[in-house]
Amino acid sequence: MIAFLRGTIIEKGPGSVVLEAGGVGYEIHLTASAASALSPEGSTAEFFISESTGMYGGAVSLYGFATRSDRELFLSIKDNVPSTGAKKALEHLDKASRSLPEFVKAVREQDPVRLCAVLGFTRKTAEKLLAGLKDKIDGSLPAGRPSLGEGARTGPLARAGEALASLGYKPAEWRAALEAVSRDLEDPDAGVEELVRRALRRL
Repeated sequence: MIAFLRGTIIEKGPGSVVLEAGGVGYEIHLTASAASALSPEGSTAEFFISESTGMYGGAVSLYGFATRSDRELFLSIKDNVPSTGAKKALEHLDKASRSLPEFVKAVREQDPVRLCAVLGFTRKTAEKLLAGLKDKIDGSLPAGRPSLGEGARTGPLARAGEALASLGYKPAEWRAALEAVSRDLEDPDAGVEELVRRALRRL
């Protein structure tokens, strides 16, 4: 079973990447936002991997995530929400990742309005997600850290973004890197220097 891959980006698509690792090219499916934030071809990238086998003995597909918590949420959605395969779970994760704290809060509070109004889910999908994920979101997924789309327009995250932008990184690149860093950081009060240092590892 493949759990993690680090290698060179050979080819990028709107929802996937071909990663060369150990002389083998792996096609990895990504959320649309993660795919748009990929570094140029020839750069090094790394992903936590989830394998999914097609129905009736189909081929194995690889799904890639920047963090363990993203992979855990993907698996929670895929395994607990009715009629949700890997591709649909990836689409739901893409919307949830717009503001993971809002998504987690909505699930914990069973609030379909928040899922629809803030993250763009339809009412029917929101109700399916809430029913399937009730009591499935644990403490490993952050509920209170700011996302770059909201309260982080000021403070360390915003200043870290400005620093990365000054180094020539595109907004989609540094935003995705800082979102991943902020979700994984054990210290929610990390300073700008620490945020930039960790983000650069992902760029």
